Amino acid sequence: MEESVSGFKIRGSWGDVVEHGERVTRALRDAGVDGEAFEEWDEWRPKSHERLGEDVSEKTAKQASVGEGEGEKAGKEPDEDLRTAGEKLSESYEKVEAGDSTGAVEHWQDSINYVARAADSAGRRALRALEGTVYEKVMTQLAPYYFDNELVSANVQKTARGGDEEEFIFEVNVNDDELKSEVSARLAEYADRVDRWHVDTEKQTESVEAAEGVEAPRKEDESKSTTT
Repeated sequence: MEESVSGFKIRGSWGDVVEHGERVTRALRDAGVDGEAFEEWDEWRPKSHERLGEDVSEKTAKQASVGEGEGEKAGKEPDEDLRTAGEKLSESYEKVEAGDSTGAVEHWQDSINYVARAADSAGRRALRALEGTVYEKVMTQLAPYYFDNELVSANVQKTARGGDEEEFIFEVNVNDDELKSEVSARLAEYADRVDRWHVDTEKQTESVEAAEGVEAPRKEDESKSTTT
């Protein structure tokens, strides 16, 4: 592993990439890190049963996409908000006819808010569809697969090697300097204390097969696939 101001970098096989992600995750957990940002990272980091061009690509596109707006969080479709906007506008007219100017303004403002929320939801959906298509079909051909939130920034890419061997580069940066120092110390401790890191696997799928779809030999002893 290489360590620099830009993060913790590993160069090697898909198994090395998976192990590096597991070590960083264990170091963060042992440092007392939890919460949504940690869960997002733990979900995105490459797994032994995954393929870079499929699973990691899909997770990257999802992580990079535009988040949900207020309407989506409320479970409302744009046309529902538009119907509600119309109802609020009708109520505003009724308030005007009844001489209730304050109530009329309130309902009129509510109507505008629902229209804005509908437009926001529709726009976000369109952007997400565009992002997914552009990222998965174009951007991953030009740039590394990446992850970024307030806790961790990371990227992984495949590099060319001679013969049938494939090499990957995986770099992970912990964004908080104090936490990064603690993670660094724990990674050094793991390197000294753990002779062999047993990579977590799903069922018996090997890392080479998972990385690029190459058929790999199966393990006879599944118990060896558990993480220390």
